[in-house]
Amino acid sequence: MTLIWSFPAIFLSALLLTWALRRYALKNNLIDLPNGRSSHLVPTPRGGGGAIVFSFLVFLPLLFGVDVLSFDAFMALFGAGLLVAIVGFLDDHGHIAARWRLLCHFTAAGWALMWTQGLPPLEGFGFTVDLGWFGNILAAFYLVWLLNLYNFMDGIDGLASVEAITVCLGAALLHWLSAPSDVAWTPLLLCFSVAGFCYWNFPKAKIFMGDASSGFLGITLGILAIQDGWVSSDLFWGWLILLGVFIVDATFTLARRLLRGDKAYEAHRSHAYQFASRELKSHISVTIGVGLINVLWLLPIAYLVVSKQIDGAVALLIAYVPLALLAFRFNAGKVEARQE
Repeated sequence: MTLIWSFPAIFLSALLLTWALRRYALKNNLIDLPNGRSSHLVPTPRGGGGAIVFSFLVFLPLLFGVDVLSFDAFMALFGAGLLVAIVGFLDDHGHIAARWRLLCHFTAAGWALMWTQGLPPLEGFGFTVDLGWFGNILAAFYLVWLLNLYNFMDGIDGLASVEAITVCLGAALLHWLSAPSDVAWTPLLLCFSVAGFCYWNFPKAKIFMGDASSGFLGITLGILAIQDGWVSSDLFWGWLILLGVFIVDATFTLARRLLRGDKAYEAHRSHAYQFASRELKSHISVTIGVGLINVLWLLPIAYLVVSKQIDGAVALLIAYVPLALLAFRFNAGKVEARQE
């Protein structure tokens, strides 16, 4: 119960630090200027997501100290998250070549997998599959992809924040509804760290997250999913289902762009959420819509999995098909007419 009372402090820490980072960004001209590939119209300071990183990593030892987080889990989350955040911070303040960023991302993924025993055996379609060393390779690519897709999806007010908050709350709820577990405290810590930042990022963004935090969120959520996979294969499926909006939009968009011959690392604004925000002329509507999809569609399906009412792999397909249709409806990956 003592942990519950630490959450207001976590929220307050992120809230005040975001305010301080906003002042720092304004003073040092760390400003995102609108251009043809951005989804905002007003120059806005960036780098506020450092408050999320700081709040999460500073309070993470508390979970280890009260024995609700193992040493291995702590090392995976702290080491990988810190490395990704540092690389993102340096990139926010200058520029790091894509190949060096990618190398650091795979290094962070390798570090995390070293402490989490790699990809757990997965149950799906009535079978249990243990991919061994090949599974670890897949897990590394999964972490790096989740890290980068979270960066790609951080493009309109509040979207990355609301996604992290609803996914983490959903994951914690899955633990408590299916089998009460101390593992639920870690996503709750991340949730409150993001919530403090979200005050400044939504509904009208006064500061942007920046690469330091978007990448940090992506790899942290990915590690939490893998760690939960060792607790229960159903929980791993649950995480993948909860992350469905970001996974489907980013993957659908990237596949379409690669098939067209575009370079994966080039900036663009052809994600489904970006087309949707322009069509609806509103960031708020899209962000709230994603939150509602997570809570009203993806969370109930994930619960059916962890409560053993439906196979995890089957549930993933059921959850993702409408999301893929939405991505297609909002032209994910398509070139805008004015860009052609």
